[in-house]
Parts: sequence; structure tokens; C-alpha cells
Amino acid sequence: MPQLFEYIDSLNSPYEAFWVDSHNINDPTRPHWHYYMELIYAVSGELIVECEQQKATLRPGGFAIFHPKMIHTVYPVDPENYRYGVLKFDISRLNISNSFTPRLRTLIECARMTETAKVFFPAERVAALSLNTAFSTCITELEEKNYGYDIVVHSTLCTLLMGLIRIWRSEGLNTTEAIPSSTDASAIDSITEYIDEHSQEPLLVEDLAARCNMSYSYFAKNFKQIYGRSCKEYIEFVRVCKAEELLLFTDFDLSYISQETGFSDCSHLIKIFKRWKGITPKQYKLKRIRTG
Repeated sequence: MPQLFEYIDSLNSPYEAFWVDSHNINDPTRPHWHYYMELIYAVSGELIVECEQQKATLRPGGFAIFHPKMIHTVYPVDPENYRYGVLKFDISRLNISNSFTPRLRTLIECARMTETAKVFFPAERVAALSLNTAFSTCITELEEKNYGYDIVVHSTLCTLLMGLIRIWRSEGLNTTEAIPSSTDASAIDSITEYIDEHSQEPLLVEDLAARCNMSYSYFAKNFKQIYGRSCKEYIEFVRVCKAEELLLFTDFDLSYISQETGFSDCSHLIKIFKRWKGITPKQYKLKRIRTG
């Protein structure tokens, strides 16, 4: 069973930037996650963007942010007419030396753990961010790699993220909120990798907490604080995403898919899939066939 994890060489490629359109990619982006932060900017056509439990339609000028390790996918409403920009980067590399300014990574993590910080934005809400210029600059600089290109990309991304943080603050984000210790967050990050790799196996939250050397209650509390959902819900969602991929890209029957993705049987798969997607696996596949 393929993992949802997408490997990126952050040591040698701390930034990635490119345009995606109907001329160079015809398939939808499969559900996946990675350690990079990812930004999406819609140029033309309409995009369906999904990030864990959230879903939205991006129209031209729209913007989406996917936090590190969030499972997400993007696909066009009309596969023959769309274009969008992608920026991926290691947030840890965007260091700012000013001691009076919190690290961008800390601010982003703070935003990630609050419901007030939106991840999807219509064009009018982010007009001041000059997204077309920012995306074009990063993509051109990384393609041409002229002298000092990394400095230009670094400064462009910092400016873009600070503009985003100001929007979040204007909508109620408290940037002084406490976050779990780096040690605890790192341990829980590692357990999400374990969940991805072993999602087809029986997984108990008690056992996962023990792997992190935490009590059940402490683990459950911190997991939900970081990911905005319980660990059990996260496991279900990972399994649903893998089932979704098999529905879209294979002809396996539901019995096989349920076994491969960790569900006890077809009925269990249908019940959980419908809870997350709003329709049954069969309806989902028929719908995507008609629109794709």
C-alpha cells in the first residue's frame, strides 16, 4: 500500500516553485503530505482544494495554505482550463535574526493550532499580498538561479508570510498563545509518520501514546492541540485518503480496498468514508469519473 508521504530533499532543495496547468499536468494531485509548507495561488479556472477536514473552491486570485504534515489535495473543476502556482518550502529555513520578532515557524505553528487562522482565502481578502508578483518572482528566480536567487526567494517568502500573519492577527489570531514544547511536538510528528506507514494495521491510541512515552490523556490532549482533531479521527482520515486514492486510480473492489487501508470490512469503509466525504465510495468514484 503506497504511503501518503511525499519525500522532498529539504537539505538540497529548501524551496520549490512552479506553475501547474492543463498543459503540463492532467491528473489531479493525489492526497499527500510532506514536511514543507505549501502555498497555492489560483490564476485561472476553478480549483477544488482539500486540507484534511476542510474543503473549498479557489477561483482566480484565490489562495490556500497547507501547513507542514497536513494531508491535502488539489484538482481542477475543468481539467482543460486551469492554472495555478505552487510554492513549497522548509519553514525552518526562513530564519529572522531580529530578536524582537518571533520566529516565523513559531508564528505559523501558533496559527495552525487555532480555528481563527483560515487556510483558504478568496481573491479580495489577499489582494494586498501581491500574490501574482510573489509567485512569479519565486518561480523565475528558482528557474534561472541567477546570483543571489536564494536571498530573493527567502525575502519574498518572508514578506508573503508576514502579510498572511497580519491577516490572521486582524481576524483574531493571538500570536502569544502557548504551544506544546518542541520535544512533545517532535514526538507526535514522528507518530504521524508511523500512522501513515502502518495505517493498514490495527492501531490503538493507547499504544501510540506509549510509543511517544506519554500517558494516554497527555498524548490525546497534545495531539488534538497540534492537529485540531483526535488521534482516532486522524487515523480514520489517513485511511479514507488512501481509500480515495485506490478508488480513483485502480479498479480494486471495496473488499480489497477495505483490507488494504485498515478497515475491518466493506461496511466499515463505507460508513467512515461517508462520514468524511459526505458520499459513499461508489458515489465518489462515479462523481469523479463524470467530472474528470
